[in-house]
Amino acid sequence: MSISAAQVKQLRDMTGAGMMDCKAALAETNGDIEAAVDWLRKKGISKADKKAGRTAAEGLIGVASEGTSAVVVEVNSETDFVARNDAFQDIVRNVAQVALATDGSVDAVAAATYSGSQKSVSDTIKDAIGTIGENMSLRRSAKLSVSNGAVATYVHNAVVENLGKMGVLVAVETTGDADAARAFGRQVAMHVAATNPLALTAEEVDAGAVAREKDIFAAQARESGKPENIIEKMVEGRMRKFYEEVVLLKQAFVLNPDMTVEQALKAAEKDIGAEAKISGFVRFALGEGIEKEESDFAAEVAAAAKG
Repeated sequence: MSISAAQVKQLRDMTGAGMMDCKAALAETNGDIEAAVDWLRKKGISKADKKAGRTAAEGLIGVASEGTSAVVVEVNSETDFVARNDAFQDIVRNVAQVALATDGSVDAVAAATYSGSQKSVSDTIKDAIGTIGENMSLRRSAKLSVSNGAVATYVHNAVVENLGKMGVLVAVETTGDADAARAFGRQVAMHVAATNPLALTAEEVDAGAVAREKDIFAAQARESGKPENIIEKMVEGRMRKFYEEVVLLKQAFVLNPDMTVEQALKAAEKDIGAEAKISGFVRFALGEGIEKEESDFAAEVAAAAKG
Protein backbone atom coordinates (compact mmCIF):
# COMPACT_ATOMS: atom_id res chain seq x y z
CA MET A 1 0.00 0.00 0.00
CA SER A 2 1.03 3.64 -0.42
CA ILE A 3 2.33 5.35 2.73
CA SER A 4 1.48 9.05 2.90
CA ALA A 5 3.73 11.85 4.13
CA ALA A 6 1.10 12.67 6.76
CA GLN A 7 1.32 9.12 8.17
CA VAL A 8 5.11 9.30 8.34
CA LYS A 9 4.88 12.67 10.08
CA GLN A 10 2.34 11.42 12.62
CA LEU A 11 4.45 8.38 13.51
CA ARG A 12 7.59 10.50 13.78
CA ASP A 13 5.81 12.95 16.10
CA MET A 14 4.63 10.07 18.29
CA THR A 15 7.91 8.17 18.51
CA GLY A 16 10.80 10.47 17.65
CA ALA A 17 12.09 7.81 15.23
CA GLY A 18 13.72 8.74 11.91
CA MET A 19 11.68 9.26 8.77
CA MET A 20 12.94 6.15 6.99
CA ASP A 21 12.40 3.99 10.09
CA CYS A 22 8.86 5.35 10.32
CA LYS A 23 8.25 4.60 6.67
CA ALA A 24 9.55 1.05 7.09
CA ALA A 25 7.39 0.50 10.15
CA LEU A 26 4.27 1.69 8.33
CA ALA A 27 5.09 -0.51 5.34
CA GLU A 28 5.47 -3.55 7.61
CA THR A 29 2.15 -2.85 9.36
CA ASN A 30 0.06 -1.82 6.32
CA GLY A 31 -0.21 1.76 7.56
CA ASP A 32 -1.56 0.92 11.03
CA ILE A 33 -0.14 3.68 13.26
CA GLU A 34 -0.52 1.83 16.57
CA ALA A 35 0.98 -1.36 15.14
CA ALA A 36 3.83 0.70 13.65
CA VAL A 37 4.58 2.19 17.09
CA ASP A 38 4.81 -1.35 18.49
CA TRP A 39 7.00 -2.48 15.57
CA LEU A 40 9.46 0.35 16.24
CA ARG A 41 9.54 -0.43 19.96
CA LYS A 42 10.13 -4.14 19.34
CA LYS A 43 13.09 -3.20 17.15
CA GLY A 44 14.39 -0.92 19.89
CA ILE A 45 14.07 2.11 17.62
CA SER A 46 11.40 3.93 19.60
CA LYS A 47 11.21 4.50 23.33
CA ALA A 48 8.82 7.44 23.18
CA ASP A 49 5.57 5.69 22.28
CA LYS A 50 3.65 7.65 24.90
CA LYS A 51 4.79 11.03 23.61
CA ALA A 52 1.78 13.19 22.87
CA GLY A 53 1.28 14.25 19.27
CA ARG A 54 1.30 17.90 18.39
CA THR A 55 -2.11 19.47 18.62
CA ALA A 56 -4.08 22.08 16.76
CA ALA A 57 -6.51 23.03 19.50
CA GLU A 58 -6.07 26.29 21.37
CA GLY A 59 -8.21 27.58 24.21
CA LEU A 60 -8.10 27.13 27.95
CA ILE A 61 -8.50 24.57 30.70
CA GLY A 62 -10.52 25.87 33.65
CA VAL A 63 -10.95 24.49 37.16
CA ALA A 64 -13.36 25.32 39.96
CA SER A 65 -14.02 23.85 43.40
CA GLU A 66 -16.65 24.12 46.10
CA GLY A 67 -16.94 22.12 49.30
CA THR A 68 -15.97 18.53 48.63
CA SER A 69 -16.24 18.72 44.82
CA ALA A 70 -14.15 20.14 41.98
CA VAL A 71 -14.41 20.26 38.21
CA VAL A 72 -12.14 20.72 35.22
CA VAL A 73 -13.32 21.83 31.77
CA GLU A 74 -11.71 22.36 28.38
CA VAL A 75 -13.05 25.05 26.07
CA ASN A 76 -11.34 25.23 22.68
CA SER A 77 -10.76 28.19 20.38
CA GLU A 78 -8.99 28.44 17.03
CA THR A 79 -6.12 30.67 18.13
CA ASP A 80 -4.14 31.45 21.25
CA PHE A 81 -4.94 35.11 20.62
CA VAL A 82 -8.59 34.47 21.49
CA ALA A 83 -7.56 32.37 24.50
CA ARG A 84 -5.91 35.52 25.89
CA ASN A 85 -9.12 37.51 25.36
CA ASP A 86 -10.85 38.61 28.59
CA ALA A 87 -14.28 37.72 27.21
CA PHE A 88 -13.18 34.20 26.34
CA GLN A 89 -11.55 33.76 29.75
CA ASP A 90 -14.79 34.85 31.43
CA ILE A 91 -16.68 32.20 29.46
CA VAL A 92 -14.30 29.41 30.51
CA ARG A 93 -14.36 30.58 34.13
CA ASN A 94 -18.17 30.68 34.17
CA VAL A 95 -18.50 27.30 32.45
CA ALA A 96 -16.33 25.76 35.16
CA GLN A 97 -18.54 27.30 37.86
CA VAL A 98 -21.68 26.04 36.14
CA ALA A 99 -20.15 22.56 35.90
CA LEU A 100 -19.98 22.35 39.71
CA ALA A 101 -23.78 22.08 39.86
CA THR A 102 -23.87 19.19 37.34
CA ASP A 103 -22.63 15.59 37.33
CA GLY A 104 -19.61 16.86 35.38
CA SER A 105 -20.41 15.13 32.09
CA VAL A 106 -19.90 17.30 29.02
CA ASP A 107 -23.55 16.84 27.93
CA ALA A 108 -24.84 17.96 31.33
CA VAL A 109 -22.54 20.98 31.39
CA ALA A 110 -23.49 21.98 27.84
CA ALA A 111 -27.20 21.77 28.69
CA ALA A 112 -26.91 23.62 32.02
CA THR A 113 -28.03 27.24 32.34
CA TYR A 114 -25.17 29.69 31.94
CA SER A 115 -24.55 32.04 34.89
CA GLY A 116 -26.64 35.24 34.79
CA SER A 117 -28.52 34.06 31.72
CA GLN A 118 -31.53 32.01 30.70
CA LYS A 119 -29.54 30.37 27.92
CA SER A 120 -27.66 27.09 28.07
CA VAL A 121 -23.89 26.90 28.14
CA SER A 122 -23.97 25.49 24.61
CA ASP A 123 -26.08 28.38 23.26
CA THR A 124 -23.95 30.94 25.11
CA ILE A 125 -20.81 29.59 23.45
CA LYS A 126 -22.57 29.70 20.05
CA ASP A 127 -23.49 33.34 20.64
CA ALA A 128 -19.91 34.11 21.62
CA ILE A 129 -18.68 32.68 18.32
CA GLY A 130 -20.52 35.45 16.52
CA THR A 131 -19.29 38.11 18.94
CA ILE A 132 -15.65 37.05 19.15
CA GLY A 133 -15.48 35.93 15.53
CA GLU A 134 -13.85 32.56 16.04
CA ASN A 135 -15.07 28.99 16.38
CA MET A 136 -15.23 27.74 19.98
CA SER A 137 -16.46 24.57 21.64
CA LEU A 138 -16.83 22.89 25.01
CA ARG A 139 -14.74 19.81 24.35
CA ARG A 140 -14.84 17.93 27.66
CA SER A 141 -15.36 18.20 31.39
CA ALA A 142 -14.95 16.06 34.51
CA LYS A 143 -15.92 16.21 38.16
CA LEU A 144 -14.55 14.56 41.30
CA SER A 145 -16.29 14.49 44.68
CA VAL A 146 -15.54 12.97 48.10
CA SER A 147 -17.79 12.21 51.05
CA ASN A 148 -15.15 13.46 53.47
CA GLY A 149 -11.86 15.18 52.71
CA ALA A 150 -11.06 17.44 49.79
CA VAL A 151 -10.61 17.61 46.02
CA ALA A 152 -7.51 19.65 45.22
CA THR A 153 -7.06 21.59 41.99
CA TYR A 154 -3.93 22.67 40.16
CA VAL A 155 -3.44 24.65 36.95
CA HIS A 156 -0.02 24.41 35.38
CA ASN A 157 1.36 27.68 33.95
CA ALA A 158 -1.86 29.53 34.74
CA VAL A 159 -2.73 32.42 32.41
CA VAL A 160 -4.92 33.85 35.16
CA GLU A 161 -6.17 32.23 38.35
CA ASN A 162 -7.75 28.80 37.67
CA LEU A 163 -7.25 29.07 33.89
CA GLY A 164 -4.35 27.69 31.87
CA LYS A 165 -3.10 25.06 29.45
CA MET A 166 -3.32 22.12 31.87
CA GLY A 167 -5.60 21.38 34.80
CA VAL A 168 -5.51 18.56 37.37
CA LEU A 169 -7.92 17.36 40.06
CA VAL A 170 -6.92 15.01 42.89
CA ALA A 171 -9.47 13.61 45.35
CA VAL A 172 -8.30 12.79 48.89
CA GLU A 173 -10.75 10.87 51.09
CA THR A 174 -10.23 11.37 54.84
CA THR A 175 -12.07 12.20 58.05
CA GLY A 176 -9.08 14.31 59.09
CA ASP A 177 -8.24 17.96 58.42
CA ALA A 178 -9.69 18.90 55.01
CA ASP A 179 -7.29 21.82 54.50
CA ALA A 180 -4.27 19.60 55.13
CA ALA A 181 -5.73 16.99 52.76
CA ARG A 182 -6.24 19.68 50.11
CA ALA A 183 -2.66 20.93 50.54
CA PHE A 184 -1.26 17.44 50.05
CA GLY A 185 -3.68 16.83 47.18
CA ARG A 186 -2.36 19.91 45.43
CA GLN A 187 1.19 18.53 45.70
CA VAL A 188 0.00 15.28 44.15
CA ALA A 189 -1.81 17.27 41.44
CA MET A 190 1.49 18.97 40.58
CA HIS A 191 3.06 15.51 40.40
CA VAL A 192 0.27 14.30 38.09
CA ALA A 193 0.80 17.32 35.82
CA ALA A 194 4.47 16.39 35.51
CA THR A 195 4.22 12.58 35.15
CA ASN A 196 0.85 11.96 33.44
CA PRO A 197 0.10 8.57 35.07
CA LEU A 198 -2.16 6.13 33.23
CA ALA A 199 -4.07 4.96 36.31
CA LEU A 200 -4.35 5.29 40.07
CA THR A 201 -3.57 1.62 40.80
CA ALA A 202 -2.04 -1.29 38.85
CA GLU A 203 -5.46 -2.97 38.73
CA GLU A 204 -6.93 0.03 36.94
CA VAL A 205 -4.42 0.07 34.07
CA ASP A 206 -6.23 -0.79 30.84
CA ALA A 207 -6.00 -4.55 30.19
CA GLY A 208 -5.24 -3.93 26.53
CA ALA A 209 -2.31 -1.68 27.45
CA VAL A 210 -0.95 -4.32 29.83
CA ALA A 211 -1.18 -7.06 27.17
CA ARG A 212 0.47 -4.78 24.65
CA GLU A 213 3.40 -4.00 26.96
CA LYS A 214 3.89 -7.69 27.78
CA ASP A 215 3.99 -8.53 24.07
CA ILE A 216 6.52 -5.79 23.37
CA PHE A 217 8.73 -6.73 26.32
CA ALA A 218 8.64 -10.41 25.29
CA ALA A 219 9.65 -9.52 21.73
CA GLN A 220 12.50 -7.39 23.02
CA ALA A 221 13.67 -10.15 25.37
CA ARG A 222 13.63 -12.77 22.59
CA GLU A 223 16.08 -10.61 20.67
CA SER A 224 18.61 -11.59 23.36
CA GLY A 225 18.26 -15.28 22.41
CA LYS A 226 17.58 -16.36 25.99
CA PRO A 227 15.32 -19.37 26.77
CA GLU A 228 11.59 -18.88 27.34
CA ASN A 229 11.71 -19.42 31.12
CA ILE A 230 14.29 -16.63 31.42
CA ILE A 231 12.29 -14.44 29.06
CA GLU A 232 9.23 -14.89 31.28
CA LYS A 233 11.17 -13.64 34.33
CA MET A 234 12.57 -10.74 32.27
CA VAL A 235 9.03 -9.76 31.24
CA GLU A 236 7.86 -9.91 34.88
CA GLY A 237 10.66 -7.56 35.87
CA ARG A 238 9.91 -5.19 33.02
CA MET A 239 6.21 -5.15 33.94
CA ARG A 240 7.05 -4.22 37.54
CA LYS A 241 9.08 -1.33 36.17
CA PHE A 242 6.22 -0.44 33.80
CA TYR A 243 3.78 -0.15 36.70
CA GLU A 244 6.25 2.00 38.64
CA GLU A 245 6.33 4.35 35.65
CA VAL A 246 2.60 4.62 34.87
CA VAL A 247 0.67 3.93 38.12
CA LEU A 248 0.24 7.04 40.26
CA LEU A 249 0.58 5.38 43.67
CA LYS A 250 3.71 3.48 42.56
CA GLN A 251 5.50 6.43 40.95
CA ALA A 252 8.42 8.17 42.64
CA PHE A 253 6.96 11.35 44.14
CA VAL A 254 8.21 14.35 42.17
CA LEU A 255 8.53 16.51 45.29
CA ASN A 256 10.51 13.78 47.10
CA PRO A 257 11.80 11.06 44.73
CA ASP A 258 13.06 8.98 47.68
CA MET A 259 9.48 7.85 48.30
CA THR A 260 6.55 6.76 46.18
CA VAL A 261 3.30 8.73 46.04
CA GLU A 262 1.76 6.00 48.18
CA GLN A 263 4.49 6.45 50.81
CA ALA A 264 4.14 10.24 50.65
CA LEU A 265 0.41 9.85 51.31
CA LYS A 266 1.17 7.76 54.38
CA ALA A 267 3.60 10.42 55.63
CA ALA A 268 1.02 13.16 55.00
CA GLU A 269 -1.46 11.44 57.33
CA LYS A 270 0.51 12.93 60.22
CA ASP A 271 -0.54 16.47 59.16
CA ILE A 272 -4.01 15.36 58.10
CA GLY A 273 -4.59 13.71 61.48
CA ALA A 274 -6.29 10.58 60.12
CA GLU A 275 -5.95 7.86 57.51
CA ALA A 276 -6.21 9.20 53.98
CA LYS A 277 -6.78 7.71 50.55
CA ILE A 278 -6.32 9.13 47.04
CA SER A 279 -9.62 8.08 45.46
CA GLY A 280 -9.21 9.56 42.00
CA PHE A 281 -7.49 12.04 39.71
CA VAL A 282 -8.16 13.80 36.42
CA ARG A 283 -5.60 15.47 34.16
CA PHE A 284 -6.60 17.64 31.19
CA ALA A 285 -3.88 18.96 28.88
CA LEU A 286 -5.14 21.41 26.30
CA GLY A 287 -5.87 19.81 22.94
CA GLU A 288 -4.37 16.40 23.72
CA GLY A 289 -5.43 13.81 21.17
CA ILE A 290 -6.19 16.35 18.43
CA GLU A 291 -3.70 16.06 15.60
CA LYS A 292 -2.17 19.11 13.98
CA GLU A 293 -1.47 19.23 10.26
CA GLU A 294 1.75 20.89 9.17
CA SER A 295 2.02 21.25 5.41
CA ASP A 296 5.65 22.39 5.53
CA PHE A 297 6.70 19.12 7.16
CA ALA A 298 4.61 17.12 4.68
CA ALA A 299 6.60 18.69 1.87
CA GLU A 300 9.84 17.80 3.64
CA VAL A 301 9.04 14.08 3.86
CA ALA A 302 7.20 13.68 0.57
CA ALA A 303 10.24 12.30 -1.23
CA ALA A 304 10.92 9.75 1.49
CA ALA A 305 7.30 8.62 1.55
CA LYS A 306 7.20 8.08 -2.22
CA GLY A 307 10.47 6.14 -2.43
